[in-house]
Parts: sequence; structure tokens; C-alpha cells
Amino acid sequence: MRVRFASCSAGFTLVELIMVIILIGVLSALGIGLFTRSSAFSPMLATQQLASATLLAQQAALAGNPNPSYKSVIIGENSGDLEFSVGGSKFSIESNGASIAFRLVDQTPAFSPITSTHPYTIGFDDMGRVSSLDPREPIEFRISGDSTHFMCVSALGAVYQGQCDGS
Repeated sequence: MRVRFASCSAGFTLVELIMVIILIGVLSALGIGLFTRSSAFSPMLATQQLASATLLAQQAALAGNPNPSYKSVIIGENSGDLEFSVGGSKFSIESNGASIAFRLVDQTPAFSPITSTHPYTIGFDDMGRVSSLDPREPIEFRISGDSTHFMCVSALGAVYQGQCDGS
């Protein structure tokens, strides 16, 4: 007695492959539409960029770099963009109407806006502590857009997200 086995073919049909390609195309078109409607500015991203620029300036100061422009970060605004300058390099983020402000924690309860005409500079000494413009003074930044984020630079140079009083 002989047993016959039917040959099995594996794979996808042409119709199935075309349906998958169409489905991927539709999902991609929907995803791109969601991203183009959202704002490119994120207060959290701006806070992280500011923290990175501040840490870069502090590391240059700790490394003993004699150039003052490497040991400080300038925070400003330029043509509607938030701009952070360290050591001749500039990082900018399109602000889309968002704002950045600062306050000296021990001196002023109110935040002062940072604008193109009123930039703010944080300098560090060779020990990595805040040295200018306001030595030994904690500085708090508020970045507002669709949400609000805070960043603190302590008098000793510690940089962390959140308010300086710990809240």
C-alpha cells in the first residue's frame, strides 16, 4: 500500500502582500499627520538642552580651560528661538511662543524673562561653582510652553531638573 503526500506550499499570496503594503502606507500617512500638527518645541527638551549646555560649561571650568567663553553659558533668544551658547557653539530650539525666565533664589521671588535684549550668563570658577554673574547664588529657570518645567543650578554648581526649593 502506497501513501501519497500532498505537496505543501508555504508563503504569502500576492493579494496578502499587497494588502500589507497598503495597510503600512495608510498607517504611515496617519502617523506623519500626527507629527506635523504637533509643536516642535517641548519645554522638557529645552530644559534638557539648558542642563546639557550648563554641564558642558561647568566641565570646561573643572578641566581648567582658561578661555572664559568655555566656562560660561549664555542663555538668550534669537529670532524666536531659544539659544544656548557655550565655548563658541550655539544650540537653538524653535520656541513657538514659549518663554524662559530665571530668578536668583535667595534674592528675588519673581522670575525675570530672558529675551534677545536681556540674555543671561552663568559662569563657573575652577572648582565648578557658580561664579558669575551672581556668585554663590542658586539660580532657578522656568521654561513655559504647553507645559512648564523648572531647572535649578545650585550655588555649588549642581544642575538638576525641578525647582531649587525641592518642590
